[in-house]
Amino acid sequence: MTIPFLNLTELHAPLKQEMLKELDEVLGQSSFILGGKVQQFEEDFAAYCGVDHAIGVNSGTTALHMALLALDVGPGDEVLVPAMTFVATAEAVRYTGATPIFIDIEPGRMTLDPALIEKSITSRTKAIIPVHLYGLMADMPAICAIAKKHGLKVIEDAAQAHGAEVDGRRAGQWGDIACFSFYPGKNLGACGEAGAVVTRSADLDEQVRILRDWGQEGRYNHVRQGFNARMDGFQGAMLGVKLKHLEKWTEARRALGKIYWEKLADVPGIVMQAVPDDCRHVYHVLAVLVNNRDAVQTALSDSGVQSGIHYPYPVPHLKSFKSMGHVMGDFPVSEAVGKKELSLPMCPTLSKEQIATVCGTLKRSLEDISS
Repeated sequence: MTIPFLNLTELHAPLKQEMLKELDEVLGQSSFILGGKVQQFEEDFAAYCGVDHAIGVNSGTTALHMALLALDVGPGDEVLVPAMTFVATAEAVRYTGATPIFIDIEPGRMTLDPALIEKSITSRTKAIIPVHLYGLMADMPAICAIAKKHGLKVIEDAAQAHGAEVDGRRAGQWGDIACFSFYPGKNLGACGEAGAVVTRSADLDEQVRILRDWGQEGRYNHVRQGFNARMDGFQGAMLGVKLKHLEKWTEARRALGKIYWEKLADVPGIVMQAVPDDCRHVYHVLAVLVNNRDAVQTALSDSGVQSGIHYPYPVPHLKSFKSMGHVMGDFPVSEAVGKKELSLPMCPTLSKEQIATVCGTLKRSLEDISS
């Protein structure tokens, strides 16, 4: 029997009737773009994150784009981003006309390395985008201290970190502004594309709301270049249903993560993502590093265990960023992670027995391949 990487059908099954009821209300109200369901979700998600404002948009990438524009990032500016992330982090910077400046990640933690930030700061640097990779927050106390010292804005890419914490503060509370994705496979996923920007700033809240709705400050009062970036009513309704279950699902993920740690942390040939004591990891992805990754993944698949790779290449080594001139060796930690990272099944509906099977299969696969 196959052990799925993520089983959304099983996750949604207990919620189906409530979800259908919410969809029927949206249909009855014909409130398809923004509307009451989106507004209620925005209020509830802001409260969940512990911030004053949340603005629903149509994707996590859009959230990053709108956040950068709200902070007046544009042509001639530079924005510091980790080399190991999904491409959207850097592409959103390029959408504004600014230039992403790549920085390697920390060994172990696998997030933006604060020790490398200051040597990358120039007179054109305007912001830093730390990415909370795999559900583990970056070293925000150190990053925010550097940003404050140099007068830089901080945009949290929290696309994988709904409910994650460091030093008792949730993702979204550290930066000037933060961005979430609700892509279906995320810890809090929509039934389609959606995202959100969160902030404590009333001014940034206002600017993002203007930007997402064609630059309007009131109907037909277009005060700046804007975009069609609004969240639709169906997604607001679905997210409202699922948000009520997010903490239960998060604790299930964390319990499964603990089992993975107990079974794999001391196994030769496996390196786990290091989790500092002051962090609440929400395990969007259970990432391990293994040698002969592709062969190991094939062996898992042959045994009925699904897995993933997040991500095979550092962003600056992608063909679409070739013009920036980076070569192998520029980002050694990110390059090593790209070659070795393997994402194991992680879903709140997985059982302890399934995790035990995954771990046993992985260990046998490593032994067979290395023998």
